[in-house]
Amino acid sequence: MGFGHAHGHAGEDVARASYRGRLVLACVITLSIVAAQALGAWITGSLALLTDALHSLIDSIGLLVAVIAAGLMFKAATTQRTWGYRRVEILAGLVQAALLLAIGIYAVIEGIQRLSTPHQVLHLELLVFGAIGLIGNLLSLWVLSSGRRANFNLRAAFLEVLADALGSIGVMVAAAVIWVTGWHQADAVAALVIAAVIIPRALLLLRETGRILLEFAPRGLDLEEVRAHLLNVEHVKEVHDLHASTVATGLPVLSAHVVVDEACFSNGCAPEKLAELRACVAEHFDVPVEHSTFQLETASQARTEQQGH
Repeated sequence: MGFGHAHGHAGEDVARASYRGRLVLACVITLSIVAAQALGAWITGSLALLTDALHSLIDSIGLLVAVIAAGLMFKAATTQRTWGYRRVEILAGLVQAALLLAIGIYAVIEGIQRLSTPHQVLHLELLVFGAIGLIGNLLSLWVLSSGRRANFNLRAAFLEVLADALGSIGVMVAAAVIWVTGWHQADAVAALVIAAVIIPRALLLLRETGRILLEFAPRGLDLEEVRAHLLNVEHVKEVHDLHASTVATGLPVLSAHVVVDEACFSNGCAPEKLAELRACVAEHFDVPVEHSTFQLETASQARTEQQGH
């Protein structure tokens, strides 16, 4: 028992170090891209590249938030913070999604403005700096790709860097079009295409983090199905006050009041029923719930409780 417990902590520490390391490296790469793009915007006079540099700057702030959250979310629980800082990853994901949405809206506004008032830019230099940005973004995506499904924090960071990569591609395409055709409105079209990709992804992430913060039932867990399974357990008569939510990625929780036969309290089978209920929600559903709390009670106790409410 003791050996297994220590081994679990060692594995968690390795995962934590890898998780934070990816975010730190991606943040450093993104800040380097910001510096290169800001220099490029100054040299070329390109509003598109300046916009992309600001885009990358906002994303680097989001990555910095993710790095901070990565450190906080693994702090131990206390009597005041019973889940520790596990939910910090959700808050960080919400902030990053909001930043991503702001970037998309800004791209729409800038794109519409540039359709009517195109700017003269040095297209060759613009193409070079766009390529530099894309290479950096691809490197960051590679760093984050293996862990992007681990939690909302890494997922949001991955989406922000992906948005940066799309911005760099847009800059390069706009530079090529301007070079070949002289049509400077290509900047505006590129901005609008990027926004069309960014905004739905940001809204999806906002919806997912919002579900958790509002304590909706975990996606994929049907509470009516859960109730039906619990009622199939022998001696269970009623299930009420059934609630389920998600604390953080991979940590669904569930609680319920379960009415059982009064004989369960006299013949000593209550602990056995409790074990069956916990096994039911941990093993029979697509979303296994390891953290469950059940209050066993008699029918008379349930009636008294309902009258009290």
